[in-house]
Amino acid sequence: MLNSDHDVTVLNTLITTTIDSANGFERSAEDSESGTFATMFREFGSERREAVGALQERVRALGGTPNDDGSLKADVHRRFVDLKTAFTGGSDKAVIEEVERGEDYIKDKYETALQDEQLSTETRAVIERAYQSVRRGHDRASQLKHSMQGA
Repeated sequence: MLNSDHDVTVLNTLITTTIDSANGFERSAEDSESGTFATMFREFGSERREAVGALQERVRALGGTPNDDGSLKADVHRRFVDLKTAFTGGSDKAVIEEVERGEDYIKDKYETALQDEQLSTETRAVIERAYQSVRRGHDRASQLKHSMQGA
């Protein structure tokens, strides 16, 4: 292992961001008036919770204490406020555009972590598996956005 303290720090950063994402999707599902969006948001939230569990498990394996709470950082919180505004203002297209923006944010966080050359091979593998879930969510939101381009 190259540096377990570094691995724990990177993992805990991703855990916090992923918890924020899961919380945001769960709140958005509650706010959604569209059954389709509510179902999608619950699925995204559930997938994010699974990713959090895997990341937390790795932190424990490294002897660290995993984060178990989100941060509600201004940038993450803003994404979900923008999403809530899209609900109240209107169109399905606006909602999906906000979801995709949020998905871009979390995808970038994971991609940055995966470029970290100081991570151990084992930690990188755990992050990569979690990233696949994030990527699927991002791609799904992107496909929806592009399908609505003409709408």
